[in-house]
Amino acid sequence: MKETQVRIERHINELSKFTSTPHKGVTRLTYSNEDLQARNYIKETMKEYGLNVREDGFGNIFGKLEGILNDAPSVLIGSHFDSVPNGGAYDGTAGVVVGLEVAALFSKNNLTPKYPLEIVALIEEEGTRFKGGLMGSRGIIGSLSEEDFKSLKDKDGISTEEAMSKIGLDTSLPKKRDPKTMKAFLELHIEQGPILEEKSSPIGVVEGIVGLTQLEVTVEGRAGHAGTTPMDRRSDALVTAAKIITQLPDLAIDEGEGTVITIGRLNVFPNGANVIPDKTVFTVDIRSGKEENVCNVIRKTKELIQSYSEDTIQTSVEQHLYIQPKALNKSIRSLLKQTSSELEIPYCSINSGAGHDAMILSDVTDVGMIFVPSKDGLSHCPEEWSDAHHLANGVQILYEAAKNLTETKS
Repeated sequence: MKETQVRIERHINELSKFTSTPHKGVTRLTYSNEDLQARNYIKETMKEYGLNVREDGFGNIFGKLEGILNDAPSVLIGSHFDSVPNGGAYDGTAGVVVGLEVAALFSKNNLTPKYPLEIVALIEEEGTRFKGGLMGSRGIIGSLSEEDFKSLKDKDGISTEEAMSKIGLDTSLPKKRDPKTMKAFLELHIEQGPILEEKSSPIGVVEGIVGLTQLEVTVEGRAGHAGTTPMDRRSDALVTAAKIITQLPDLAIDEGEGTVITIGRLNVFPNGANVIPDKTVFTVDIRSGKEENVCNVIRKTKELIQSYSEDTIQTSVEQHLYIQPKALNKSIRSLLKQTSSELEIPYCSINSGAGHDAMILSDVTDVGMIFVPSKDGLSHCPEEWSDAHHLANGVQILYEAAKNLTETKS
């Protein structure tokens, strides 16, 4: 346990160095130089732990421990390794590291699985560089088509394929994965909230994951001189956007049922101090545990935005992501709870208010997920931190669960 804890701390510390914002949190965008550095570290560690390493046409990384059965489906364990801007060292990365340590225990104990074990490191879960998020897992199951993938561009107009090629990734490799090759998927993640810490519970077994959508709203007006255009003759895109934005939180509050709405990104054009904005683009993130609540707020949001369209102001909405609320596999939830009890690691049941790759993969395979506490409930910030002892508990739970699911032999 102590050895595992030390390795976890070392891996997370090393991976945290691959950031474009040193001393200001982890900023590791997909297909960036920092991505390449982290990618090489993960692949080398996989090889060190005796795994056969490959990448797919999205740049997802797979480290495989072959099983006794030929062409049998794999039990996958992992998470993502991209970050939000100025984020923390644990979001996603901790799940990848825990997966690696599960593989290390298989190697240390000379276990040969009946079904293969694969450790996975997925790309672009956050959606920081390219629109939508959860790109690696959506690509694997085919809900992100190759055509749509190729059409994605970042804020600088760089396409996914251009960005991949720049760091030496092979864009011609297979992308969609046959669901028949996946027996199950397990993911550990930091909670990113305060519940486990408040309950003094070292493990949360996730029952379900919130449904979510991401909208991109464009408001177009007319540019003009800040000093010479009278107030009653302006078509100010930013002022109109601000009027819309200030009303959006009330839509979630009125809906209730834990529904939340967030305006996370706002861009103003031409972004001059003395120029009336002619275009504003902002994102709207809507989440709830019940699909009807998500759909209600989407409809009301679109109606509100449309109500501001007039002769000199035009509004439009694009929906880049829509995912239904997901209940995770009942038998795997039971396995994780039973395993925690047998290891005498206290746990509680918990629902996830954040989206995860697990919710995407649950469409095609059996999925289980556990949380570990986040200090002060903080995440997506440099102060994000989780105790390596809790992460080591997670390794033990997923190791035992993986042994069960792969039916290992010593």
